[in-house]
Amino acid sequence: MDIVLSILIHSVAFTALLYLISVGLSVTMGLMGFANLAHGVFAMIGGYVAATLITAVHLPWWAAIALAPFIVSVLGVVAERVLYSRLYGKSELDQVLFSIGLLFVASAVAQKLYGPLLIQVPMPAALLEPVRVLGVSTSSYKLVLVATGATVALAVLYALERTTLGAMIRAAVENRAMAEGLGLNTSLLFSGTFALGTGLAALGGAIGAELFPITPAYGFVYLVYFMIVVAIAGLGTVRGAFIASFLVALTSTVSAYFVPEYGTIVLFAAVFLLLLARPQGLFGRLS
Repeated sequence: MDIVLSILIHSVAFTALLYLISVGLSVTMGLMGFANLAHGVFAMIGGYVAATLITAVHLPWWAAIALAPFIVSVLGVVAERVLYSRLYGKSELDQVLFSIGLLFVASAVAQKLYGPLLIQVPMPAALLEPVRVLGVSTSSYKLVLVATGATVALAVLYALERTTLGAMIRAAVENRAMAEGLGLNTSLLFSGTFALGTGLAALGGAIGAELFPITPAYGFVYLVYFMIVVAIAGLGTVRGAFIASFLVALTSTVSAYFVPEYGTIVLFAAVFLLLLARPQGLFGRLS
């Protein structure tokens, strides 16, 4: 029973991290129709920014975690206006080649600035203290990660379903041409949505550095997880991204516990079979 609870707790923490990084990618791909394989770069930058704020500026951990997403969001808006917007409407091949190129450039810059090895995002000692949940020992850090993921999930869901801005985003996802015909500024929506997506990715990269260590190869190493979540959920789905994150986290954790030598194979095989049955993903639309 303890093993089951340990797997569940770790899976929920893993879910929170995957959701934080992947939900922005799902919505931006659904809204913009842009195959952005460089989304993980913004998570990596979030981790580096948080580490720098803590070690060089001497900000408290919580302040660095809160500030890093805002800094990366600004960078995301600049990147969207200067770079990404030039490829809207271009072929998927053009978009993939661009984003892969951006991955290589970002990785090289990170290695030049921070070196080739992983860096730590120093945490307060209190977050490393063990606590007992349902009789099972875990770390306070995982509980903070779960709470952060749950709060963001509820906030994003509320924003998209209960606010005027959310209604405009949903309208642009469903039919961009009609939304523009009704007077919506889709260009501004694109920038705002991209800023939100990159900010959430940065939050995930910063707060999730214990699970996904920050290295110059971050965007390459973890890209497959983010893309799998989007593929399972379907483009532009918020609830679907959460469910897909949980399925990926649970499958990965269970296989790592019981068949560690085949863990990745089990995950990829499960995704392969699912996409054969549902190539559009489980949901395939903003929901």
